[in-house]
Amino acid sequence: MQTLFLGLELKDWATIVAALLGPVLAVQAQKAVESLRERQRRKAFLFEQLMATRVARLAPEHVRALNMVDLVFYGERVLGIQRRSAKEQRVLDTWKEYHDHLNNKVDNAQIPLWIAQGDELFTNLLYAVAQDIGFKFDRVQLKRGAYSPVAHGEIEAEQTELRKATLSLLTGKHALNMNVVSFPVDPEALAANKAAVQNIGKALETGALQAELKPKERPSGPSHQ
Repeated sequence: MQTLFLGLELKDWATIVAALLGPVLAVQAQKAVESLRERQRRKAFLFEQLMATRVARLAPEHVRALNMVDLVFYGERVLGIQRRSAKEQRVLDTWKEYHDHLNNKVDNAQIPLWIAQGDELFTNLLYAVAQDIGFKFDRVQLKRGAYSPVAHGEIEAEQTELRKATLSLLTGKHALNMNVVSFPVDPEALAANKAAVQNIGKALETGALQAELKPKERPSGPSHQ
């Protein structure tokens, strides 16, 4: 016995519903695919920025990429429910550890150890990001595979020292040491000055130097009676 509803069988109603919902479902599926692609693109771009600047961690691009980790790996919201994969959570956890390390203040004697620990934590972050986006990198490659010319390191160190020295002078913490050996002198002007002094000395000794005082002339003009 066939079940009828408004004169149509259930299979007919199923066909109608499928025809109506098909375009809607197709659009939603396309949006989901585009959203996934966009998330993957942003993750890949962030990874590229971190890899390109891993030996220049003071570069603005590097700092900007680090500050985007929380947003890029935040996850997605489906039907009002926040979803985050285990790999995304791993990225956020490693970034949290590295961020906490960067904000620690240490004494000068502890700087070498602080740098070594930072390198290890940053490698953990790179490895977690690579795992999430499907790139196969081992930890040694991420840590040792970067290239940085020696001259770049020397220039960066010199610029840092120059900034510190300039700031120290401007704030008055240190004075500028000066060792003046000689001043530039015009030989002809020096000889003429020496001869003039000698002539004046001889004139004073012989009494030949005489000074004549003249009264100050009053300005001429119409007289007032």
